Parts: sequence; C-alpha cells; structure tokens
Amino acid sequence: MDNDDPLIYDWNTVDFKFKRDKPIMLDDESLRDGLQSPSTRDPPLEYKLKLVRLMEKLGIDGADIGFPGSTKKMYDDVTAICELIRDEGFKLFPNCAARTVEADIKPVIEISHKVGIPVEVAAFLGSSPIRMKVEGWTPDKLVKLTKDATRLCLDNDVPIMFVTEDTTRADPQMLKDLYLTAADEGAQAVCLSDTVGHATPHGTFQLVSYIRRILDEAGHQKVRIDWHGHRDRGLSIPNALAAIEAGADRIHGTGLGIGERCGNTPMDILLVNLKLMEYPGFKERDLSSLAEYTELVSEMVQLDIPPNYPVMGKDAFRTATGVHAAAIMKAQEKNAYWGDIVYSSVPAQDFGKEQVIDVGPLSGLSNVKYVLRKINIEPTEDNCLKVLQHAKENNAVLSIDEVASLFH
Repeated sequence: MDNDDPLIYDWNTVDFKFKRDKPIMLDDESLRDGLQSPSTRDPPLEYKLKLVRLMEKLGIDGADIGFPGSTKKMYDDVTAICELIRDEGFKLFPNCAARTVEADIKPVIEISHKVGIPVEVAAFLGSSPIRMKVEGWTPDKLVKLTKDATRLCLDNDVPIMFVTEDTTRADPQMLKDLYLTAADEGAQAVCLSDTVGHATPHGTFQLVSYIRRILDEAGHQKVRIDWHGHRDRGLSIPNALAAIEAGADRIHGTGLGIGERCGNTPMDILLVNLKLMEYPGFKERDLSSLAEYTELVSEMVQLDIPPNYPVMGKDAFRTATGVHAAAIMKAQEKNAYWGDIVYSSVPAQDFGKEQVIDVGPLSGLSNVKYVLRKINIEPTEDNCLKVLQHAKENNAVLSIDEVASLFH
C-alpha cells in the first residue's frame, strides 16, 4: 500500500527501491525435495498431477518433478507429469534432480526425448570443505564431474542447471572453479544451495553477489542464478528476499515448506510476500487458489497444517478476542477490505481465505452477535449472554455447532 494511503503508514516502503526490474522466477520443489521429509510419503500420481495444475494456475515458472534415476515409480511419475505439461500446453518448465553421474542423468534424457519437451537436468554435487573431506573428493575430481555432467546433457540436447550442495559453507575459489567450468561448458543455469539452512540474509546477499559478479566478469551474464534455501534456522524467507536483491533470477520453494529436516523455503509464504511487496510480476497476480494449493499439499503428504501457520493456518485470520472482533466488525460495515486489514497485515480474500470470528472465554458481545447472525439466531441481549456465559464456564472457544446446540 502506498505511503499516502490514509488507512496505514507503511514503514516497509520508506526509502525502499527494487534493485531489479525484471520479474523473479519461482521453481517448485514439492515433488522432489519436499518428498524427502521422513514424515511424508511419495503420493499417488493423481495428487502430483493435481499439484502441477495448481502450480501452473499460480504462475509458478518451473518445477522439480522428481528423481527418475531413483525408482521405477518415480521414473513413471515423471514421465506422466511431462506428458501432462506437453498435452495441456503448460508454461511450467520441468526439471529433474540427478547426481553428476551418467546413471542419474540418462533417465532424464530418455524422458525428455520420449515425451518431446525440454526437461532441465538439475545436476547436483557437494562443494563444501567438510563434504569433500568426508567423501575424500579432490578439487580436480569435482571439476571433472562438473565438466562431464554438463557435456553429457548438452551433447544430448537437454538443458542443465548445475547445482552445488552446501554452497553457503563452500570456499569461494572452489565455487568459482565449479561454476565457471559449468558455464564455460554451456550450462544455462547454476543453483546456489543452502542445503543445511546455515545462511543468514547477510551471508546470502554476499554469496549471490559474488557468484553474479564472477559470472558477469567471465562473460556469462545470461547464465541464470537459482537460490535453493532450507529453514533449519527459520531464515528461509528473509534469505530468499536477500537472494533476489543480490541478483538471483529464480527462487526454489515447496508447498508448506515440506522437506528434509526442517524443510525448504515455503512457496506459499514466498508468494504472499512477493505479492504484498509488489515485486515486478506479482502485484497483479491472482493467488486466490493458494489455499487450495496448500490444502492439496497437506493431503498429498498426509501432514496437517499447524493452526498458527502464516496465512494458511486455520487461526491465521481467526479471532476470539472481544476488542479485535469489535474492530473487525466495525471495519467490515464500512468497507469489506478494511475488515480484512484492520487486524491483519495480509488481506485474506487475496489468498483464498476469509476473516473468522469465534466465541471464547476472552470474547465480548461483538463476537457473539457475529456468530448468532451467521447461524440466523436473533442476537438479543439474553441470547448473547447465554452464549458468552457458556464459553466462559467451559473456558474454551466454541464451535458453530456448539453455539447452535444451545438454542436447539
């Protein structure tokens, strides 16, 4: 909202200017990295196809649709998803994870050729000193693996995104050698990974700026930079925004932040913030199906959405407090949009949600009147006091059915 809007004064926009004017792209990792969580499952194909359709509807640019070199089911699912993308003419650009070895890369090449659409190989390789010591790798070995993997993809007319694991704890010279090797061989993209969620926003900005600079200085200005963040320290969203400001072209995320350990950057929360911050390409984007997307992810992997989860949790736009309810109702009477933002920083209706007022032990008469009107019961003083007394005696928030049962 503009600073001159009389409803609020937005300190977030004071002296804030975008350092880029081209739209940021997004890559959805829900069907690959998201499924690595030990608390999830590899869902049936029907769920994956539904989710890909919602990704397209939300305007997500790309998706890691699986690791076809891992199992026959994954190979078959990736093939079916590619056929969906081809047959329905999606703009969504698919990619598949693979180690920098022929056994992982060849299945992606096979699927791409069989289906007849480009499928980007996301070829990953560990890069940090600790990983190199654990595996017994030498810098020369990593450079050779990078070169061979890139050549294998391009010799077979398949695009490659070269990915370094644990980038945020890797040595600058090692990263320079690996990324320039990939770019010199013809890789169209590189991906910086905060594999263990180590980075801070400052560290993210420094890293992305460094990689952008070495690529530009080597004449690789057109090489796309991706950022892949995890949230072990709870910093995935700030890190994603820092990566964008430093020059990253595409940000990875998963629905509800699902993924290994503490998970990935939550795609849904990232979308909400990019829209509210009015990043180029997001201000006018229709995200009304975002609630459907997160609900499908929850059902697909059989993980409940926490009640206090931002924007998509059942409590995100719900209040049982008297003062808050009164303000919301007064605002709604004046303007529906006012009712959305008087006690919320997020307009619920923009993301497929709505404000909810309940009755509980901390409620006032405004809460009760709202609920009684909703179930077509006259909000007389006696009726209101009856409900309020019941809530306080039971010391709990009442469901709609519980309120209705007091009068039937």
